[in-house]
Amino acid sequence: MKKRTLIPARRRDRIANDAIRGLLILSALALPVAPALAGDVRATVRDRDGKPVADAVVVAVPAGGAAGAGNPPGVAEEDQRNKEFVPYVLPVQVGTRVHFPNNDNIRHHVYSFSPPKTFELPLYSGTPTAPVLFDKPGVVILGCNIHDWMVGYIYVSESAHFAKTGADGKATLGGLPGGDYTLRVWHPQLEGSEQATARQLAVPSNGAVDAATTIGLTPDFRARRAPTPGRGGY
Repeated sequence: MKKRTLIPARRRDRIANDAIRGLLILSALALPVAPALAGDVRATVRDRDGKPVADAVVVAVPAGGAAGAGNPPGVAEEDQRNKEFVPYVLPVQVGTRVHFPNNDNIRHHVYSFSPPKTFELPLYSGTPTAPVLFDKPGVVILGCNIHDWMVGYIYVSESAHFAKTGADGKATLGGLPGGDYTLRVWHPQLEGSEQATARQLAVPSNGAVDAATTIGLTPDFRARRAPTPGRGGY
């Protein structure tokens, strides 16, 4: 007859407790995870004549001025094509690194004297080896020492919640935690200050809220570009 091995009572209790903990963990993993509650802002920007405004940056800053949760700053790209900066307006979050590829068959000399970011990329073609870090909020105006009409803008947002309007003047800021926000609008031709566009907005924890803004625009004072084959100048 085979002799039975007795397990001490303290060890039996520990084995039982470990088994119970394991079952509880498995049960928790099997439960459906509730999605994080978030709302959207459906923004529309028009001029005083009621026409949609493209390339307007809409920013939502949480109450208290905190940057707000969102994707961490990453990398972005400001291209140079057909002797133009593409896109004309590039919104990024503070801490974003921006590459400046030159896809023209000539060299460009990119620079900025704007206080939020002063930098210079001397004559080059292709892509510089290192991106430029935009570590302060504000508007950075881009230029080219070779082509006076080349002007571009990088809007560096202190908030993680921003978007740029399309040709229809609309933009959606998605995935905002419900709460109170200050909504602002900026555009290269904005008449007056960005702060003058500020308005308070309550964002629901689930669903969307509409926000329409009317802004005044100043004339476009960019240097004229001579017409080129297949396209006009400006």
